[in-house]
Amino acid sequence: MPDDALAIRASGMSKDFGGLRAVDGMDLGVARGQVYGFLGPNGSGKSTSIRMLCGLLTPSAGRIEVLGLRIPEQAEALRRRIGYMTQHFSLFADLTVRENLEFLAAIQGLPRRAGARRVDDLLREYRFSDRAGQLAGALSGGQKQRLALAGAVIHRPELLFLDEPTSAVDPESRRDFWETLFELADAGTTILVSTHYMDEAERCHRLAILDRGRLVADDSPAALTGALSGRTLEVRCAQPRQAKQRLLALAGVLSAAQIGNSLRVLVAEGQGSGEAARIGQALAGLAAQVRPTRPNLEDVFVAVTRHDGGPAGGAAP
Repeated sequence: MPDDALAIRASGMSKDFGGLRAVDGMDLGVARGQVYGFLGPNGSGKSTSIRMLCGLLTPSAGRIEVLGLRIPEQAEALRRRIGYMTQHFSLFADLTVRENLEFLAAIQGLPRRAGARRVDDLLREYRFSDRAGQLAGALSGGQKQRLALAGAVIHRPELLFLDEPTSAVDPESRRDFWETLFELADAGTTILVSTHYMDEAERCHRLAILDRGRLVADDSPAALTGALSGRTLEVRCAQPRQAKQRLLALAGVLSAAQIGNSLRVLVAEGQGSGEAARIGQALAGLAAQVRPTRPNLEDVFVAVTRHDGGPAGGAAP
């Protein structure tokens, strides 16, 4: 991909905190106009990576370019061109909705008249027209999230960083939030968003999976799940706990996660088309029904983050 088509380029990006390597040699390329996801559990390096890309943390090693600027050397120039929304609500609880947006407009250097117009536009677009005078601290979780996003885009940034922005809101608010993200992307904003929700990860144009500070997968969600074709099975039986114990003792079974009265089974690469029959034989006497099923991102997560400690019993966090 040509350099000018990338909003973010990172090569060998690493960050050490004392003896702990939080991010380990990450190579990253994010195309302009994409919604690019970071998927991983707490401690996988998502927040640390975002803070380095924003210029808020100095990398221990590696090369970073964001919007054509060298980071951290040109971090000050970058800050006028990006938006950043943290996991925790960071606006002023004792200011009103309007006052928070007016303050952010001033911080971003918008002229007074243009800033006032922009605040009015955002109050309307983000459905705060009837709450402009309400204290931000009195808003619901979903409303706080919308206000924080409105504040992050008040200066119309080219690139938006969102660090687990929906971790404390209800499912309906999360859906509305993602619709707004795609509206921003359609208008040309590049978005990097970290999450640990699989349904959110599936919505990204492209997805990076992080594990223990390393980037272990990077592709579209469809390509990542497609690479596991033939390796996922569904097992239905009346004794799923007993079936799970047998399966986890079986060579080539990477995980068996119980979902109601069924098990979702992931097998190792190269096990062959006869895997369903082999698993059925292992469950003899349990009246089990075994059939292939379509892979999902939880299966991908287990496949790329499985360590040498043995089979995994459940789904990804």
